Amino acid sequence: MIQFDTIFLVDDDPINNLINKRLLGKFGISENIHEFLEAEDALTELSKLPEDQIVVIFLDLNMPVLNGWEFLDKYIELFQERNDKIIILSSSIDFLDRQKAKLYELVSGFLEKPLTMDKISLTFKNY
Repeated sequence: MIQFDTIFLVDDDPINNLINKRLLGKFGISENIHEFLEAEDALTELSKLPEDQIVVIFLDLNMPVLNGWEFLDKYIELFQERNDKIIILSSSIDFLDRQKAKLYELVSGFLEKPLTMDKISLTFKNY
């Protein structure tokens, strides 16, 4: 069932990353799951990967230093040739955040925390 080369969990909460890593590991869509507490570190690591390697990025919005929106803007600036899948995973229930996410063509989903097996299944049912 492995369908993606790597998964990035970008969230400043290590407990969320740990739980999400275990859930995604059970789902089996990738053998490589990397956790990042800072968005800048995820961008740095992404720059080291070949462009043809498909990465699924679960991105929190509310983070210090570089928030999720700033991450998306940097991603667009730095990685125009990549074809990754970015899913916002946030505690935000703000309708405006969902609307703003739709303005980013590279965002393929918006999930509210906590991540569950059902949410993972629905997100990846077409892959």
